[in-house]
Amino acid sequence: MRVIEFLDKSAVPYQVSEHPPAFTAQQMAAAEHEPGRFVAKPVIIKVDGEYVMCVLSACCKINLGELKDQLDANSVELAQESQIGRIFDDCELGAEPPFGNLYDLPTVMDKALEKDDHIKFQAGTHEKAISMSMDDYRKLVKPRVLTFSYHMSS
Repeated sequence: MRVIEFLDKSAVPYQVSEHPPAFTAQQMAAAEHEPGRFVAKPVIIKVDGEYVMCVLSACCKINLGELKDQLDANSVELAQESQIGRIFDDCELGAEPPFGNLYDLPTVMDKALEKDDHIKFQAGTHEKAISMSMDDYRKLVKPRVLTFSYHMSS
């Protein structure tokens, strides 16, 4: 796994945990007994034809219009699964870690995650999660912080 190798080389503390297969960030939050606000999900979008990774809480969705305005873009759309699979060739589809920098993607993080002390995310498979401090995550990824999500209603 590219992300684990990267974390090992970066010498930051992190923990790997295993859980039953989880195919959404909310399912992973439940399996890990972690509030959804601490579980980060990456969503790949195309901004004026270029891929960008958006990182937001599991319990939220992207407001594409807000993101388009903040990025001063002409077009913003969700990337196709087939395109995502080619970019993240070392990951199971839907289990991508929120490290756009490892895949030559600019990364934007939703401001709602900024205040959290830690972050948990899929480790490239549907059965493993990584937990680490938010400070270390931000130092390694250097995401641009914007406000672009809204909380999903139950």
